[in-house]
Amino acid sequence: MCGIVAYLGKKQAYPILLKGLKRLEYRGYDSAGVALIDETLTVYKKKGKVQDLETFIGERSTAGSIGIGHTRWATHGKPDDINAHPHISSNGRLVLVHNGIIENYGLLKEALKKTGHSFETQTDTEVLVNLIEEIQKTDNLALEEAVRVALTKVRGAYAIVVMDKNDPDKLVAARKSSPLVVGVGDDGFYLASDGTPIVEHTRKVVYLKDEEIVTLTRSGEMDIKTISNEIQHPFIQELEFEIETIEKGGYDYFMLKEINEQPATIRECLRGRLNADEGWIKLSGVDNLVNKLLNADRFIIVGCGTSWHAGLIAEYLFEDFVRIPVEVEYASEFRYRNPIISERDIVFAISQSGETADTLAALELAKEKGASIYGVVNVVGSSIARITDEGSYIHAGPEIGVASTKAFTGQVTLLTMIALTLANKKGTISNAYYRQLITELEQIPNKVQQVLEKNAQIEFIAKEIMDAPNALYLGRGYNFPVALEGALKLKEISYIHAEGYPAAEMKHGPIALIDENMPVIVMATNRSAYEKIISNIQEVKARGGRVIAIISEGDKEIKEIADYTIEIPETEEPLTPLISVIPLQLLSYHIALMRGCNVDQPRNLAKSVTVE
Repeated sequence: MCGIVAYLGKKQAYPILLKGLKRLEYRGYDSAGVALIDETLTVYKKKGKVQDLETFIGERSTAGSIGIGHTRWATHGKPDDINAHPHISSNGRLVLVHNGIIENYGLLKEALKKTGHSFETQTDTEVLVNLIEEIQKTDNLALEEAVRVALTKVRGAYAIVVMDKNDPDKLVAARKSSPLVVGVGDDGFYLASDGTPIVEHTRKVVYLKDEEIVTLTRSGEMDIKTISNEIQHPFIQELEFEIETIEKGGYDYFMLKEINEQPATIRECLRGRLNADEGWIKLSGVDNLVNKLLNADRFIIVGCGTSWHAGLIAEYLFEDFVRIPVEVEYASEFRYRNPIISERDIVFAISQSGETADTLAALELAKEKGASIYGVVNVVGSSIARITDEGSYIHAGPEIGVASTKAFTGQVTLLTMIALTLANKKGTISNAYYRQLITELEQIPNKVQQVLEKNAQIEFIAKEIMDAPNALYLGRGYNFPVALEGALKLKEISYIHAEGYPAAEMKHGPIALIDENMPVIVMATNRSAYEKIISNIQEVKARGGRVIAIISEGDKEIKEIADYTIEIPETEEPLTPLISVIPLQLLSYHIALMRGCNVDQPRNLAKSVTVE
C-alpha cells in the first residue's frame, strides 16, 4: 500500500521519479506527488492517478538531481491534494514521504502543537516530519540522527524517505514492517518500495531490514544503522526479474497479461523441481525441514485474501495426502484470538508480496511460541522470506494487477508439490498414485492453455450476466475454495456482490436469494460428488436461477440442464483447482471491462497490504 521512489545522483531526478511512480501505481492510486531540490525545494502533488500529477506539473520546472516521489493509498485523511505526499515540515526545510501507519500520531501531534507546530493535513505523516524537524532544531542534529531519534518515539509501521533542503546531497530512509529497497547504480542511488522502478537502472539492491536507517550521499557513501545506533554492513543482492515482466507486453491490462502468463508461470514453478519421467520432486526448503514437517502435530496455514484461498486448497491436499491435521487461518484474526501454538506445529505463511502486514504479525507470534515457519512467497528478499525458517518461492514474476491471478496458481502449484513430497516420504500415498499425480501435474500448463483458448466463449457468457447485481459461486471439495476465489475476483474488480459457498450449504440460506436475476456459477468437475452437484444445479434451476457450470470435457448430462457451460480438460481431482479457476478469472475480467471498471486498479484496493 502506497509506493515510494527516490533518487540521488548525476541525472535529473524527475523523469526517474515519474516513471517509477507509474511502475508503483498498483500499490496505491488515490493521489501522487514529487519533491525536488535544485536551488530551492519544489513540491508538486495531486489527487488522482500519476497521470493527473504529470498533467498538473506540465511545463513547470522539474530541475534537480535529488528527489522523492509517492503514490498514495489513503489511511489517515481523505484522498485530496492537501493530504497527498510528500509532506513538508513547519519550517519548510524537511520533506518526507511515508508508507505505513504511525499509531501514536495523536499524542505526538498534541505535544508538537505545544511547541508551536501547526498542521494543515489530516495525516500521520505530517506529524512525523514535524517531529523530525523539532528534534533536529532542538538538539542541532544532522538529518540522519534526527530521523533516528524521532523513530525511537514512534509506534507503528513505516517506510520513509526524508530530504533536507539545506543539505541537498543526502537522502535518509528507514523502514519497519513496510518494504524499502536501495538500488546501487553507477550514476547514483535509488530507493523504492520494491524493485520495479529500479530494475531498468541497476540490478544491485540492498533490502533494508526492520528498524534500519540508511543514509545515502552524493559522494557515493551508504551508511546503515539500526534505530539503536548499531552500525550494519549492507548486503548487496541481484534483482532476478526482467524489465519485460513489468511491461504490458501488448496487452491492454496487466490482469489479462498475467492470466495468459499462467502456463508459463506454472512451468517456471515446476522447473527444476519436478521430473515426471524419473518420478521425483525436489524442494530444498522441504528437505531442510523434513524431519519437523513429517513429525509435526499440526500444520497451521496463514494468509489473506487470495492467499487464504490457496491455503484452503492446501488443507485438502495436506490432509488428503499427508494425513496431518491442518488449520487455515485468516492472518488478520490469528494473532488476536490467543491461538494455541506449540513447538511441534508448522506454520505455513502464504503471501504474494511477502510483505503482508497481518501475515508478518501472525508469524512473529508463531515464532514467539516456538513454531517452525515455512514461507510460500513470490517476491525474493521480502520480509516474510527473511523471517521464515525455510520456504520456497513460486517464481511467478512480478504481479502488477491488483487482483491476483498467476500468483494464486503458483501458490497452489507449489503447495501441491510440498504435499506430494511429504506424502511420498511419509508413505501415506502409494508410489503408483504419486507417479500418476506428478505426471498429471507436469501436464497442467498445457491444460491451462487449452482453457485460455476458450476466451471468446467466456467473454460471450460474461456479456449475458454483466448486469447482475449479485452472483453465487458453488463448489464442493477441492473446488469449494475455487468458488470462494471466483467470487472474490468478481466482487473486487467488477463491484458485483458475490458469495462463494459450499454447494451443499446452499439450502441453508443462500437459496433464498435465487431468482432469474441471480447467476449461479457451479464448479461441476468433481467425480467424487457428481450426482450431488447435479442435484444442486436442479435446485437452482427450479427457482429460476441461471446456471453457468464449469464442467469436464465431454460432460453431456450437466450440459443439458445448465444455461451455459465451460468445458475444461479432465485431470486428477486434487489438481482441478489449477484449471477450474482459469475461466473464473477470465469471466471476472470481461465482466469488469464491460462495466467500465479499471481491472488493474480497482477502487479502494491496493496490491500489497503493508498496514494492518
